[in-house]
Amino acid sequence: MASITPTQIDTAPPVSKSGRSTGRAGDKIFAGLSKGSGILLLVIMASIAIFLTYRASIALADNEGNFLTTFDWNASAKPPVFGIAVLLFGTVVSSIIAMLIAVPIAVGIALFISHYAPRKLAAPLAYVVDLLAAVPSIIYGIWGALFLVPYLGGLNMWLDEYMGWTYVFDKTQVGVARSLFTVGILLAIMILPIVTSVSREVFLQVPRMNEEAALALGATRWEVIRMSVLPFGRSGVISASMLGLGRALGETMAVATVLSPSFLISGHILDPGGGTFAQNIAAKFDEANEFGRDALIASGLVLFLLTLLVNGAARLIIARRKDFSGANA
Repeated sequence: MASITPTQIDTAPPVSKSGRSTGRAGDKIFAGLSKGSGILLLVIMASIAIFLTYRASIALADNEGNFLTTFDWNASAKPPVFGIAVLLFGTVVSSIIAMLIAVPIAVGIALFISHYAPRKLAAPLAYVVDLLAAVPSIIYGIWGALFLVPYLGGLNMWLDEYMGWTYVFDKTQVGVARSLFTVGILLAIMILPIVTSVSREVFLQVPRMNEEAALALGATRWEVIRMSVLPFGRSGVISASMLGLGRALGETMAVATVLSPSFLISGHILDPGGGTFAQNIAAKFDEANEFGRDALIASGLVLFLLTLLVNGAARLIIARRKDFSGANA
């Protein structure tokens, strides 16, 4: 006697003639909401770009100076003369200093948490690092002005005495340490949690079999990291650095609190003075007239484009490593 088998219920979603699954109502709603969110984001970005371009064009049309090479910022004069040369120089230099300090330290902390620290120590340390990212920038600025600036005088004198021959660390002006070098150190502290957190997650994604294979061949802990961990996480570390650079470029209140602004370009990074895009906008926006605000918006447009380039470069780097981007998951 033949056994009776239970009726098999086809739970597969219906398929259209093109071979694609038509899905259920919930899938269609979720897909529509996801697509709508993406379109909304593009609309917001386009709106910001159009607004900045329109207001910037009004200011640039009446600017008597060269917007890219003029050192002065006097948008309220008759005729107005303003340029972004000093602001672009200060923004780029302070961000480079921050990256040179923060990235090696962040990678070292990430490696310690992911591969060296005991589990009882790694979890609290990772929590503390992540907690630093939640500290408001104005708190960093107050701490930098009241603690970092006074105590960097000795370091500046030491760098001037022993590294002054490099021209970069040659201190030619007397004054407190309200310089681009101080701003770079403060920005390094601020972006350290971002770079550390992302790098730590990348190192934890290294396939365990790669590390075990290196250990089986007799590699030491450092050789495992050098041959297996760092090559796998290189693109992720670079992307994390780009994210940190994006914050360093646009930091406002902390820089405005620490920096002593001046519209002079100097290769001596220990000398007081300089300026950045965000600091200049925060300092002058409240007292500027309508045309002056348009001029500040023009400088904001440059910062907007610079930030987009940085984030676009990070995205391209991520796309080169499908393992990190999750495309092969």
